[in-house]
Amino acid sequence: MVDVVQWNLGPLPRKERVFRGQDTLQMNFSDEQLRQRFRFGRESIEFISDLLRDDLQSATARCTALSVEEQVMMSLRFFASGSHLHVIGDTMGHDKATVSRVLTKFTDALIAKRDQFIKWPCTPDKLSEAKNGFFEKAGFPNVIGCVDGTHVRIQAPADDEPSFVNRKGFHSVNVQGICDHNCLFTNVSANWPGSCHDAHVFKTSAVGIHLQNQYTSIEQGAVLGDSGYPCRPFLLTPFRQPIEQKEQNFNKAHISTRCTIERTFGIWKQRFRLLKTGIRMRPDRACKFIVACAILHNIAMMLKEPIIANDDIPEEQPMIQPYIGQQDGRGIRNHYATNFFS
Repeated sequence: MVDVVQWNLGPLPRKERVFRGQDTLQMNFSDEQLRQRFRFGRESIEFISDLLRDDLQSATARCTALSVEEQVMMSLRFFASGSHLHVIGDTMGHDKATVSRVLTKFTDALIAKRDQFIKWPCTPDKLSEAKNGFFEKAGFPNVIGCVDGTHVRIQAPADDEPSFVNRKGFHSVNVQGICDHNCLFTNVSANWPGSCHDAHVFKTSAVGIHLQNQYTSIEQGAVLGDSGYPCRPFLLTPFRQPIEQKEQNFNKAHISTRCTIERTFGIWKQRFRLLKTGIRMRPDRACKFIVACAILHNIAMMLKEPIIANDDIPEEQPMIQPYIGQQDGRGIRNHYATNFFS
C-alpha cells in the first residue's frame, strides 16, 4: 500500500495539491508513523526544516510553490526508502522531475552545513571525551576514533566503469567512515570508486593526511583500524598472529572497541535504506547523497532519534605515559600491548 502525504484522502489533482508550511506536519501521523516513513519524528523534521529554511524557501508566492517542509519530507522519504524517483513522486503527489530538482536543492543545502555536524575532535576537551568514551567500551586506552570502509552500491557508470567494480563484483563507491564512541561520524570520505583499497582511501583522505603530518607523540591518541590498514603510530591495527597473552588481550580489546564503526555503519544503513538498496544515479550525484545521509545520521543521533543502544562498561581512563622507543606503528602497538594488556 502506498503512503500518501495528504492525510488519508489519496493524491489530489495537481491544482489542489498545496502544502502550507507547518500544515505538512499536522497530518494524522504519530511520531512512530513518521519515523517509519521518513526516519525522523515531528520535532526532528521541524528542526531540519528550520535548519535549511533560508536555502529552500521559494522566492515566488505562487500557490503551487513547494513549502520547505514538503521539500524536506520528499527528500527524507527518498533517503529512507531508496525508491525510484517516480515512486517518490507518486507517493508525495509530484512528478519525477520535481522530485529530482528538490533532491538536488536539499542535498546541496545540507552538504553546505556539513561542518556543523561532522566534526573531527580537535580540542583537548573533545579528544579527552573521545578517549574516555572509547575506554569505557572495552578498556582500550587513548582511542580517538575507529575507521573502516563500506561499499554503497551504485548503477554501472558510463565513464570508467571497471574501476567502480569492487572485490565482490558489483559497482560501488568505497566510503570511508570514522566514528566516535557515540556512533557519530567524525569524518566521511565518499570520493573513491569501489575498486580502491581502504588503505589508499585513508592515506589520501583529509584526516589521513592530517594525522600523518601532525602526529608527534602518543598522547595525541590513535585511530583503530582492521588488518587491511597499515599499522602506524596514529593508526593501530590488530596483531596478525598473536602469540603472547598480551597480544591476544590487545586484539580482543581492539576488536571490541573497533566494532563501534561497524555498528555505526549498521545504524546508518538501516536508517537510510537507499544505502542498502543502491543508488541509481551517476557516481558524482551518488556521492553527494551518501554524504547527505551521513549528515542526517549525525542529526538523528544528536536529536536522539530511537536506536538500540549497547550497554556501557564504566571505567577510569588510564594515564598515558610518554613513549620513548621505536617510532613506528609496530613499536607503538607493542607499547600498548605491554603496558595495558599484559
